[in-house]
Amino acid sequence: MTTITRPPATRPPALTLDERLALTGLAMDDRLATAALAVDVNTARIPVDPLPEITVPLPPAAAPNPYRTPLAALLHRARVRIETDGWARGACRDEDGRRCAIGAIRAEAASPGQADDASALLLDIVRREFGGDSVPSWNDAQRGPRPVLLALGRAAELANSRNL
Repeated sequence: MTTITRPPATRPPALTLDERLALTGLAMDDRLATAALAVDVNTARIPVDPLPEITVPLPPAAAPNPYRTPLAALLHRARVRIETDGWARGACRDEDGRRCAIGAIRAEAASPGQADDASALLLDIVRREFGGDSVPSWNDAQRGPRPVLLALGRAAELANSRNL
């Protein structure tokens, strides 16, 4: 009878950290190359339509703002908004986009608090120079935008003089 003996099993030598990192880097390079090839293959059949031409009208050139203080600049922008979009009464904004004095201030204000401060200055001008009780009722009593634009301009001057 013949006995065959196998040589004792030897474990391969342990890899150093640098060797393991090099093998892992090679494996990752292979996986990334395979993923890039899969993306190329999967997107090769997608038809590319040309993008439609999108034309957006340019906004009208705004009048330069002569004021450096925030509230004066806000009141000036509100005046310009009424001049460009139109003036409304009976609502802050009508279906055609026209705005009343308060609506224009709210549209241009950076925050509700800033809108309130600008509205208070406008109310001061309306009471002092036009004899109105509130800005909305005074705005609705006007026959045209001219007094509203005048009041917004004077309120901007007042804010500027008070450094607001």
